[in-house]
Amino acid sequence: MADPFVQVIGVDKVIKKQKLVENINLNIEAGSIVGLCGGNGAGKSTVLRMIAGILQPTSGEITVNQLQWKKDRKQFSQQIGYMPDDFQFSHGLTAAEALSFWAALRRVPQSRVDEVLEIVGLRDKRNKQVHTFSKGMRQRILFAQAMLGKPPLLIMDEPTNGLDPYWMSEFVRLLQNIRREGHTVLFSTHQLEIAEEIADYVVFLNNGRNYGEGTVEHFRQQYGAYPLQAAFQQSLGITSTAGELK
Repeated sequence: MADPFVQVIGVDKVIKKQKLVENINLNIEAGSIVGLCGGNGAGKSTVLRMIAGILQPTSGEITVNQLQWKKDRKQFSQQIGYMPDDFQFSHGLTAAEALSFWAALRRVPQSRVDEVLEIVGLRDKRNKQVHTFSKGMRQRILFAQAMLGKPPLLIMDEPTNGLDPYWMSEFVRLLQNIRREGHTVLFSTHQLEIAEEIADYVVFLNNGRNYGEGTVEHFRQQYGAYPLQAAFQQSLGITSTAGELK
């Protein structure tokens, strides 16, 4: 059996004596979509930032395509496209200028800028200043920059926040296309209906710990309607509204 494309082994993260993440283990196969599900403060962003190489684990090991951040920093970073949950764009910077800057950093041809703007439906806004964009439009720009280099691994932190219903469905379609092309996707969300629709595998996080995981199909066979909601509630012994964590 081939090694997992992403492997997280016994990872902890401690900041100022506070344990943000405890003993996280993940094995993510190439060409799959994996959702990290949990409420605010569950540890989702911390886990994603460690896998992306932005934060270093206090203990444990992370590999992407059998590469380690400390030993193979350049090759490691080339595997990843990262979309943060938010970003403060400089005033005066247009959508095209922002993406051109990121393209230059990644040594991606400038022709790719208009390609990704087209993908996220913002080519007609290429000369508009990004700081004037709505939350949903800024999310689409961040999604575009993560796709610039056609990375083998796409990591996205709460990517659907602020998207309207049309772009919510477009986001699902785009990720399905990315999976078909052989890329691996790891994203966080508190919107369980999105994870149900698109993820192959789901991990439930709470207070920095893994409280359960499995394929969406497994949960569907076990729980029927709202399978992830039921599985999450049972694993943590909590109640919440259907389809969304609080």
